[in-house]
Amino acid sequence: MTRPLTRDSVLFALAMHTGEQNGVRACDLVAEICGETSAGLERQLRHLIEEMRREGEHICGHPSVGYYIAADEAELLRTVQFLHDRAMTSLTQAAAMQRVSLPDLAGQLRLKT
Repeated sequence: MTRPLTRDSVLFALAMHTGEQNGVRACDLVAEICGETSAGLERQLRHLIEEMRREGEHICGHPSVGYYIAADEAELLRTVQFLHDRAMTSLTQAAAMQRVSLPDLAGQLRLKT
């Protein structure tokens, strides 16, 4: 029987993965929580983590180490920088594809000179 993937079950499991050195891949975290893994459950995990980050949870992650709870401010700031860089890369690609500048894509106002 599959155990549910919920906000509480994710936080409980991640409590065992504090610090970057204890990171866990999404498929392994899903298996810890649910007792099985699948692409659908991994997507659900990523969605839950995204929501929880928006609520202010200090869930860090990087493709090279997996997910973990920040052990200190430096780990949190590395994840924030990673997320920022990834977002800027995506926006830059979108702007280039539409042949518009990044400020125009972001809807920033320009002052006329």
